[in-house]
Amino acid sequence: MGSPSPKYTSLGSTPLFTPIVGELLKKRIQAWSIETGLPATVRVCIGDKTYNLHKHQLMAKSGYFRSALSVSHEAELPKQFPGGPQAFEMVALFCYGSVLLSMDPFNVATLRCAAEFLEMHEDYSAGNLCERSDLYLNQVVLQRWEDTLIVLQKSQILLPWAEDLLMVSRCIESLAFMACMEVLDPEQRGKPVPNLQALANQPWNSETVREIAGKELWIKDLIALPFGIFERIIGSMRRQGMEEKFVSPIIVFYANKWVLSRKTHLYLETMSENNGIQHENSMITVILDGLIDLLPLGKKTGRVIPVGFLFSLLSKALNLDLSSGRKEKLKAQITSLLHFAQKEDVFLPPKSVESITSSHEFETIVDIFSNFASLYAHVNSHGTSIVADLWDKFLTQVAPDPYLGPSRFMDLLEIVPISARETHDHLYTVINTFLSSHPDASQHEKICVCRHLNCEKLSQETCIQAVRNEFMPLRLIIQALFAQQLKNHRVFKDCSDSFRYISHSSEFSGSQLGQIYQKPNNQRDSPYKPSENGIEGEDEGIDGAPLGSLLEREMIKDQSESMRREYESTSFRVQKLEEEIMSLKTKLQWRNPTKESVCLDESRRVGKPLGHVSSCIGSMSWVSHRKYANRLLKVFYKIRALGWGKSKRKQAASTPNPCHTLNPIHDIYDC
Repeated sequence: MGSPSPKYTSLGSTPLFTPIVGELLKKRIQAWSIETGLPATVRVCIGDKTYNLHKHQLMAKSGYFRSALSVSHEAELPKQFPGGPQAFEMVALFCYGSVLLSMDPFNVATLRCAAEFLEMHEDYSAGNLCERSDLYLNQVVLQRWEDTLIVLQKSQILLPWAEDLLMVSRCIESLAFMACMEVLDPEQRGKPVPNLQALANQPWNSETVREIAGKELWIKDLIALPFGIFERIIGSMRRQGMEEKFVSPIIVFYANKWVLSRKTHLYLETMSENNGIQHENSMITVILDGLIDLLPLGKKTGRVIPVGFLFSLLSKALNLDLSSGRKEKLKAQITSLLHFAQKEDVFLPPKSVESITSSHEFETIVDIFSNFASLYAHVNSHGTSIVADLWDKFLTQVAPDPYLGPSRFMDLLEIVPISARETHDHLYTVINTFLSSHPDASQHEKICVCRHLNCEKLSQETCIQAVRNEFMPLRLIIQALFAQQLKNHRVFKDCSDSFRYISHSSEFSGSQLGQIYQKPNNQRDSPYKPSENGIEGEDEGIDGAPLGSLLEREMIKDQSESMRREYESTSFRVQKLEEEIMSLKTKLQWRNPTKESVCLDESRRVGKPLGHVSSCIGSMSWVSHRKYANRLLKVFYKIRALGWGKSKRKQAASTPNPCHTLNPIHDIYDC
């Protein structure tokens, strides 16, 4: 079964269907006439050829000729006679008892159909052509993979005779059985069956799949069959008990060859030059429609079929005249396996499309993620988090679309619930990409776009980027600073609690060590001295301190150095923001405003956040600007006070200041 399949040849090129057969028939007729002394009195016409034969020889083997020649000396075979004149010449040789008649996989299907047409059964002669051809099929052909494939191919031009005689069904069952044996006998194989495990955590790659399928010749033979035959073989494999983990990859290999491969499309275009591209698409549509029915359903599919393959099929289906039911079936299957997908699997519309968000491909992807959020958001929290990150990565590619407005962008962000995101780093990347690609967005639109961004869920690196990002609104920058300060405060508090625990533990251990290993004053210069009971004492330190105290000092020293670096980093960022505000104040002092704005006063009255106040700076008077800047500076001086001085930190830890609770900025205003 593992040997290469021979090339399939046509009936005309088979040795037994060459002009030699006709010459042998003529010699056999002449020999029979000389032997019996009877002339050839029967004429048989088929196509444009006429054969003069002996009546007795034909009627002895064929029920058809027994009926046709009982009242006439002429018989005309129809044009649809299986095999044509070449097949009839071999049947006539058999009727004359020729020992030269030989069957092979290339002609046995034709001879069996011709024998059935001429009614050459056992009722008329023992060992007739029907019985001989059936024995050859069962005992020789169906025992070998290559011979079975040849007969199956030859049967395609002998329909419906080959189908009625169950030759096609027998070949299909034999191929499925041998495939199961190939899978179930690993010792004979010596190597594993090709599968798609190599693509488990990788994006879909058509070329890689083609290389995997080409490693086994029996799989390569199966995926070269017409879809009708392939579909029946898959069904037979499942009935005979082949596991789905072996069946499904074969379906994927077939779809990759006939639906997704660009080389196959070029081949079909060449074969259908007269009908054009429409004929090619119709062939692919029929194959894709049937493949969707062959695919297994359910969540277990994700273990054997990559979700990237399903995305590729759906992308192809959108460009074909496929029924909406088939497309919905694909979408439902992708929805159930969406948490296994990679960013590269989610397809985008062609580059020729002017607006990405208005394309049919984009709307299809939105429907898939919306269905997942509505069906699985409250069932699988881990899977929902993975899908949320996948959605953010997809939106990063969509955000630069110039036709994407802020309101539509915010609706897209909310398709997957914001609460499903364990970290907001990817969400920040999406928002940053949108704001960078839409520099004309107003301050109010920027604030609305950033309303879902939780700075406490940002990593330290992303939080620093947000503070330095010129496209982010001032309100988000303040929140990022406070979030970073809050993280530092929690870290310092945890460190302080651990220090107190270590200190409390070391007091006990140090006193015990001091009592157990107390040194005499005259032995201070010796680290090891014999004790009264003869046991050597341990080192108490260079200055005589207990070992617990030394460990405590080293740990406090390391933690203090780490805290100092964190404070310096935060203070530097706060200082940079102060410098920008001072620069703003200097510019405002040189201006000569003509009217007084009431935006700031009204904002103070209703307690609006800083982002709303900043939009009114341009219309304020010089006096209002100065008051506003001085007040804002006081706020940041208080922020810096959080990280300066050891004495201030201890005081803040013992008696917390309401202004240091690190609430949002409008709470700081109340302080």
